[in-house]
Amino acid sequence: MALTRDALGPQAQHAIADAVQRLRSGRLVAMPTETVYGLAADADQLSAVARIFAAKGRPSDHPLIVHIAATSPAARAEAVAHYASAVPPFAQRLMDAFWPGPLTLILPRRPGVADAAAGGQPSIGLRCPSHPVAQRLLGACRAAGIWGLAAPSANRFGRVSPTSAAHVQAELGHLDDEALLILDGGACPVGIESTIIDATRAQPVLLRPGMIGRADVQAAAGLPVADRDGAAPRASGTLASHYAPQAPVRLMDAAELQAALDVLGAQARHIAIYHRSPLRSVSAQVRLQRMPDDPAACAHELFAVLRALDDGETRLIWVERPPADPAWDGIRDRLQRAAA
Repeated sequence: MALTRDALGPQAQHAIADAVQRLRSGRLVAMPTETVYGLAADADQLSAVARIFAAKGRPSDHPLIVHIAATSPAARAEAVAHYASAVPPFAQRLMDAFWPGPLTLILPRRPGVADAAAGGQPSIGLRCPSHPVAQRLLGACRAAGIWGLAAPSANRFGRVSPTSAAHVQAELGHLDDEALLILDGGACPVGIESTIIDATRAQPVLLRPGMIGRADVQAAAGLPVADRDGAAPRASGTLASHYAPQAPVRLMDAAELQAALDVLGAQARHIAIYHRSPLRSVSAQVRLQRMPDDPAACAHELFAVLRALDDGETRLIWVERPPADPAWDGIRDRLQRAAA
């Protein structure tokens, strides 16, 4: 079983040192970030990155995001320069505004670096996470000669992302303690993956929404944000079906939800519903879970709720569609992919 160690308590320093040693030797470490837990390996070790793809069952042409340290602005710039051949001025403005934080930038890649992590593309996704455990680990890695950590979500490919160490153990606990160390940094405060911006062109292009919204990116970049098109590079979490629990997910309006419950009546069985609007059911086998009205609170709990509702007895998960407000774009994106 994968080994879990407390990365916040009195033994945190030893846990970080153990993690760095493992990463240098090409093994895997699950680390907390502010978004979700990532399955990390040295981004410049081809064999180590291959272990990520194997552990997740992820296609090797589906690129990974590389996480870098923010010990100082100079160190951050040095790490970016190690991986990226160019940084457009608007991308630099986005780094200054949102790093450390839940924003990934796709940049032109320097030839010969992070080939496996890039999924064979001439671009590279870079992120500077704000979680204190992630930053301590990345800083210690940099001191040990590791430039960055490739770290997709620490779960089986296409499944619900983990936002706690227990979720990682449930997903990847079949790996032994030599193969995987899980750093327990508590629950992830943001709860859904980073916003991804393609910065390989003349203006920012939104590839994946997150809790840093389009308007925030546009204001910081000083340029309009374009929509994803056929010229966009492949990026993490952009497949049509993703973030899916075992039970099928269906998105419905509040009126559709209530109408379906009324039709089924007492015959409703093994259904879990995540909703904002008031609902009623005469069946004791319908599980109702209230969705927060605040998008940040909903994002924080979203994946944990989907996991809890998908308890083995649930056969259907119905979710009330999020509001059309742009603040819900990241949540809507995850739910649409989970329902696909």
